[in-house]
Amino acid sequence: MDEEYEYDIIFAGGGTAACVAAGRLSQRFPDFKILIIERGRDSLGDPTVEHPALFMAHLMPDSTTALFYRSKAADDVGGREVVIPAGGMLGGGSAINLSMYTRAQAFDYDSWETPGWTAQDMIPLCNQVETYHADPGLQELDPGTHGSSGPIHISDGGFRPESTQVVMDTIAIMGMKELEDINDFQSVGGFMKIPRYVSLNGKRSDAAHGYINPLRPTSKNLYLLLESTVTRILFDENSTPPRASGVEYRSTHNPKGSFHSARARHCVVLSSGALGSPQILERSGVGSKDLLKRLGIPIISDLLGVGENYQDHHLVTSSYKTTLCPEETLDSLATGHKNVGEAIATKDPQLGSNTIDIAGKIRPNDEEARSLGPTFYDRWQKDWVPRPNKPMILMNFINAFVGNPADVDPNTQHLTIGCISLYPYSRGSIHIANTTGDYDLETGFLEDPVDVKKQVWGYKRAREIARRLPFSAGEVEATHPRYPIGSSAAIVSSADAEDEIIYSAEDDGAIDTWIRQTVGTTWHSLGTCAMKPLQDRGVVNERLDVYGTRGLKVADLSIAPGNIGGNVGNTAFAIGEKAALILADELDCL
Repeated sequence: MDEEYEYDIIFAGGGTAACVAAGRLSQRFPDFKILIIERGRDSLGDPTVEHPALFMAHLMPDSTTALFYRSKAADDVGGREVVIPAGGMLGGGSAINLSMYTRAQAFDYDSWETPGWTAQDMIPLCNQVETYHADPGLQELDPGTHGSSGPIHISDGGFRPESTQVVMDTIAIMGMKELEDINDFQSVGGFMKIPRYVSLNGKRSDAAHGYINPLRPTSKNLYLLLESTVTRILFDENSTPPRASGVEYRSTHNPKGSFHSARARHCVVLSSGALGSPQILERSGVGSKDLLKRLGIPIISDLLGVGENYQDHHLVTSSYKTTLCPEETLDSLATGHKNVGEAIATKDPQLGSNTIDIAGKIRPNDEEARSLGPTFYDRWQKDWVPRPNKPMILMNFINAFVGNPADVDPNTQHLTIGCISLYPYSRGSIHIANTTGDYDLETGFLEDPVDVKKQVWGYKRAREIARRLPFSAGEVEATHPRYPIGSSAAIVSSADAEDEIIYSAEDDGAIDTWIRQTVGTTWHSLGTCAMKPLQDRGVVNERLDVYGTRGLKVADLSIAPGNIGGNVGNTAFAIGEKAALILADELDCL
């Protein structure tokens, strides 16, 4: 192993939280050397990062900007192996995701039951992240709810099609309300014209561009080591407890190449995501002693929680044909009818869109909850009725077809509605299978049947809205359940009547089967290095220290002990801000 350089703090991973924390610390402590080691390449100057509308490029099978984790096949998802994408370049998920801006509910942070991580602590950090450019008519929002001087810009990106208002009008006619601000940490039960992580000039606003790139021309203490994969944490085992002294890494492009090391004077911060961080811990000797012994890995700290408590938000989508013109959707970019190069050259405003112009945080009423069966209703009464600000489904209106292009007419414009289950009961896990990089991932998706019932309710609500839209032209059959022949719920290929659909027991069975066969990820992996008490299978404490070690912290979404009522990107930014405060407090004492 080649011995390399020494730094004060090493970030093992260059995702969202790492970029936030490293950027803040670099500015505050110019005499401390900070290193980010990122397995992926740079995001600077990449047009697929810069232009939000090109996010699909990161999901292609040949993508080099995303990591694709494949789960074990499971009966609960129709015998499928579910693929979970994660950020694979500098900036992590914020560089390649859909740039969707929805935040947690206040009680989410309180439910973590961790000193220093309550809503009162976290909301100011969420605000510190952003410069919020409100849409016209929303300027009177509570100034304590949004930030006005942060490095991350929130706006509509300069493009919002006219059909957005048509959808909002239809929702209103159906008796559902328009929310003034879905991101005030409280609101639920309605929809909003949603802003996004896009600047006013239509460019993606991500962690690397907001926190790291502005420092590059002048910083003398911030170092980036890209396309290098951290394999394990190094420890000084003569220290009690063992102290993290550095990291081992090698070239991402040569997984059998030479190992190198970098030393850390103060600490190592593991920030490789909910699917990456637990694997690095286990290869380093931090995890369940039974697993480590079986693989012949010397035990540094016996922690049963490493790799457990895996959570995501379950996603089900259904698509609809429309009479909209190509300027109203992003189908033309997806199908190639609109040349990407020409769009960039002409500064096409559609490039600033992430296709999602409306989102809603919704939940059933008591009658609807009761109709979903006694098991569901028991959970409803226990977990939702006492929390009126707890949404069940995050519903997104996507101005494009999401799915296999062979399933649709390339000359037709589409609307896709995504239903995201925000608080799944199901849990999964990820653990290393050996010391050479293989792993075992079990998503646990839909393991709890109540999670299926939530999606049944969400799908039916989405379908009722879609059928009432003035521009509706029918349903894309390949993206809906296979209903029994003669069913009154059958798929229609053209605009349908506005009568409410009546579903039989057989129809509900078809929906159940379809959900299991199609449910997927939202890229919202979290929980695998949970911030909990040690006796509750916690991995880190409130200062992000890994139990049983010194000089080792984890700062990414893996530390979230419970799920949140929105897209997790905002929480990842806030975790980075919190990590920076914790580390700054320690560096001030040196």
